[in-house]
Amino acid sequence: MGDQNKKPVSKNINENINFLKDVLAVDKSFDVIQLDLHYAGRNMAMFLIDGFVKDDIMHFIMKLLADLEEEQLDGNTIEKLLKTYIPYIEIEKTDELHSVVDKVLSGPTALVVDGIDEVIIIDARTYPVRGPEEPDLERVVRGSRDGFVETIVFNTALTRRRIRDRSLRMEYMQIGRRSKTDIVVCYLEDIADPKLVKKIKDSLEKIDTDALPMAEKTLEEFISGRHWNPYPMVRYTERPDTAAAHLYDGHVCIMVDGSPSVMITPTTFWHHLQHAEEYRNKPLVGAYFRFVRFLAVWASIFLLPLYFLFAMQPELLPSNFQFIGPNETGEIPLIFQFLIIEAGIDMLRMAAIHTPSSLATALGLVAALMIGQVAVEVGLFVNEVVLYLAIVAIGTFATPSYEMSLANRIIRIVLLISTALFGVYGFVIGVFVWMVYLCRIKSFDVPYMWPFIPFNFRAFRDVFIRTPMPLKNRRARYLHPKDPDR
Repeated sequence: MGDQNKKPVSKNINENINFLKDVLAVDKSFDVIQLDLHYAGRNMAMFLIDGFVKDDIMHFIMKLLADLEEEQLDGNTIEKLLKTYIPYIEIEKTDELHSVVDKVLSGPTALVVDGIDEVIIIDARTYPVRGPEEPDLERVVRGSRDGFVETIVFNTALTRRRIRDRSLRMEYMQIGRRSKTDIVVCYLEDIADPKLVKKIKDSLEKIDTDALPMAEKTLEEFISGRHWNPYPMVRYTERPDTAAAHLYDGHVCIMVDGSPSVMITPTTFWHHLQHAEEYRNKPLVGAYFRFVRFLAVWASIFLLPLYFLFAMQPELLPSNFQFIGPNETGEIPLIFQFLIIEAGIDMLRMAAIHTPSSLATALGLVAALMIGQVAVEVGLFVNEVVLYLAIVAIGTFATPSYEMSLANRIIRIVLLISTALFGVYGFVIGVFVWMVYLCRIKSFDVPYMWPFIPFNFRAFRDVFIRTPMPLKNRRARYLHPKDPDR
């Protein structure tokens, strides 16, 4: 907001009330409340949003103000109110009326006092909030059951509960000319690279938009660049322990009010293939889980294009593997069978999201009929297509990162089409272009395929093998941490 739009608080209470009443549209919005008060021989007014205020606290404050005598507010009135007669923790003052409007719309209460050219802001707000339940997408067999919620103050508290480091920083920002969305940039000052922190904060400060309607997803599109890139440049988590682990590594987390998902920056391709469950088991078991998960992810990308290639060119297969090809091709060309069933799976996924839980069983029956034996019997699909698509679907759902699974699905379809058009050359060139594309991507100047390209043996080992925690005594080099040793 430019200096020309600033409106200083007047000592005449009527001027302040008229301005706030007009800008806040008290007469038009039923939930914007104006209370005209008279305490200690002075006219006062409160502006607040119904539903954002803790009624018992405001009642207690008003009761104390009502007991004040006129002479008690003589002299330095604002300081007496702030330090003596308003017994509350989160209290401040401002001398700019536009700032008062923004504060009130965020939840705090504004107290306007006659004869004082400053307004007192009482942050006695409360938001409707659910309990910190375990996230659906990041469940573990053993481990904490709490998760981030939609209220940013709760999320910062859940993080501080796990990180009692004196260098933990929670820097507050607001983004959106109209929405004034609360943002917190969280990092460990003694570990995180100052250049990385500055780069992220600069990216946030450059955002010029009315609002963040989709919270962290809108924010990601502004700060990550590459708007048509299907791969996620940040990692999302709803688990406080996962966020804490990344903060200890030197990452920077971004919390957005109204969203239970915390953004972890920067990230590589391999971050999206790790899960907290691997670290909740013994190292050997965790390494096995990671190996199986990698197999599932690679299958979700390459299995269908490879099968289609071998079905169209069976001479590429050794004689012992001739059973892989389809016994019958069906009435519909194989490539269209794959594309139809891919679209069908996505339809089912979207239907499952919008289906009430009471109808989930019925949806499952419909799905079984659509892609099961009936679809094969009528000639829509061949048996092998259903089999390999089921394996691919399992691999897709086994991918820890939801955003990564969606990106891999797009790549799988592209590889299918290129293989159908150009055969072996289409598959090989498609995979090569995909790898080159991933190697060229950077997340906040960090190579997306690190430590594969550029190669780092120690980090490469930690990516593919879940090493015991006592052996992970150094932080990732690509983050340039101020404290490289754990």
